[in-house]
Amino acid sequence: MEFSEVVRKRRMVRNYDASRPVAREVLERIASAAQRAPSAGFSQGQRIVIVTEPDRRKAIAEFCHENEYVAAGFDPWVSRAPALFIPTVSEAIYHRRYREPDKLEDDGTEIDWPVPYWWTDIGATALLIHQAAIAEGLAAGFLGLEDYSELKAYLGIPDEHSPIGVVTVGYPLPDRRSKSLKRGWVAKDEFAHWEKW
Repeated sequence: MEFSEVVRKRRMVRNYDASRPVAREVLERIASAAQRAPSAGFSQGQRIVIVTEPDRRKAIAEFCHENEYVAAGFDPWVSRAPALFIPTVSEAIYHRRYREPDKLEDDGTEIDWPVPYWWTDIGATALLIHQAAIAEGLAAGFLGLEDYSELKAYLGIPDEHSPIGVVTVGYPLPDRRSKSLKRGWVAKDEFAHWEKW
């Protein structure tokens, strides 16, 4: 599939065919693509947890308050997705990397981070999961949580790693589109500014 088609097809899918599992080798290719995300100083503080076991997916759906989505008219999309990718990032890994000799400032200190680039990098990781899933003929969605403590404990995610959400992956079924889409895209000349704002 051409990259431009992958980009055009990217959307948040909220219904999957639970009867069609995704082969492990496909999920491994998606994970390999996600590992290619950029990381400041090649810190590589991103990690993912991939969940395919049905009972685990149901438990994660409970942490995600899937029942509230269903009550609002959506399908039970988290529990139905054959695979759940949980991207995590460790800020501490970035700090450790930027305390290594080749990254220290001239005065021997760690940089004053102008932006917390670990969040930028894990966002790129999540997007690559989406794009790789689409390139494999699948679909993906994303769900953020208000509190990740139960999910972290359930999956044994180390304290220094912060999950950023759950990426659902599978074969899509017709789903209810978000009402937010009625807003339409921002005009191209409003989005992209050339040479200066």
